[in-house]
Amino acid sequence: MRITQLVQRFIEIGVAQADALDAFDTRKFNRLYDRKAEIVNELRARPGDQRRVLLTLFNHPNMQVRLNAAKSTLAVAPQEARAQLRAIQESQRFPQAGDAGMSLWNLEKGHFRPE
Repeated sequence: MRITQLVQRFIEIGVAQADALDAFDTRKFNRLYDRKAEIVNELRARPGDQRRVLLTLFNHPNMQVRLNAAKSTLAVAPQEARAQLRAIQESQRFPQAGDAGMSLWNLEKGHFRPE
């Protein structure tokens, strides 16, 4: 797949994850998480680590897409990704705000190290 196709699929997965969260469908969310991880791994494996293309999604209208993009770019753009996580946390739009807050806490405590 071309990078633009991977980004489009990343967006589709994020929107579907948001829908799954709204429906309290954890099983569907988890299946989608695995698909998202495959895309992120493919972008990472591309020459020059192409995860930076996900920075373009920081202004996407869907909060889950923004959260996924921020978490996926922590290793390649840590300041920008952390700023995005803070913005999501401060938005108080749950459940994404809670996820963003926990991600920041885990980063600060050293429980999570982006690769």
